Amino acid sequence: MQGAEPLYFLDYFATGKLEKGEAAAVVAGIARGCKESGCALSGGETAEMPGMYGAGHYDLAGFGVGAVERAQLLPRWEDIGPGDVLLGVPSNGVHANGFSLVRKVVEREGLAWDQPAPFSPAGLSVAAALLAPTRLYIASCLPAVHTRKVKALAHITGGGLLENLPRVLPDGVAATLDCASWDPGPVFQWLADKARNGTHEMLRTFNCGLGMVLVVAPEDEAAVLEVLRANGEPGACRVGELKPLAAGAEEVVTVTGDVQAAWGWPAL
Repeated sequence: MQGAEPLYFLDYFATGKLEKGEAAAVVAGIARGCKESGCALSGGETAEMPGMYGAGHYDLAGFGVGAVERAQLLPRWEDIGPGDVLLGVPSNGVHANGFSLVRKVVEREGLAWDQPAPFSPAGLSVAAALLAPTRLYIASCLPAVHTRKVKALAHITGGGLLENLPRVLPDGVAATLDCASWDPGPVFQWLADKARNGTHEMLRTFNCGLGMVLVVAPEDEAAVLEVLRANGEPGACRVGELKPLAAGAEEVVTVTGDVQAAWGWPAL
């Protein structure tokens, strides 16, 4: 998010009793993510702590290190302002956030994890559809950053669109998103229908179909979209713009348009 190029990653795997096959599968997944991100898996730590973890349970953490020239750090606060354009890059599902609510919905609907997911057009199981690996955006967004036309990147993780976008905006600037400009996808339509907690809560909990949002000047929109699409993001598109924050406004991020008509979400 600061425009850095990934260099290396270290992991931490803790469990009550080390199961070699399980640990190997986890580390293999980490290695795939590092390869996709173009960084080294330079080491890690494994800890056995009987009594701390139940049978079959493990705790996983990690951190990455990257490098960027100080003059190229993002966000470029001084350059961001009303009139700038928001470009969205699609997610491929829930990613890694909102699973307390997801599990509650699955439980309330009486779904088994291994049965076909009612929201999956590919016929995946509930577990496979909800646990689709989080998309990584290095391959597309880093080339866009290297054009020097990107003013900020917002990764839409915990807190959804309503809490992540404001983190890259200076004071006095608001973001307006057009719901007709992107499709959240069937999993979010299903969650919105079954959770019945309103559009605001959906936008505050999930990425709702956008895994990454870029801030660019309007004259750079076409060039940055071209770079994103050339690097594996055909669905990248303009999703909104920045405006002055209205006096007394409580929300920095607002969604315009008819959500029910555009996304098929229930009217709540």
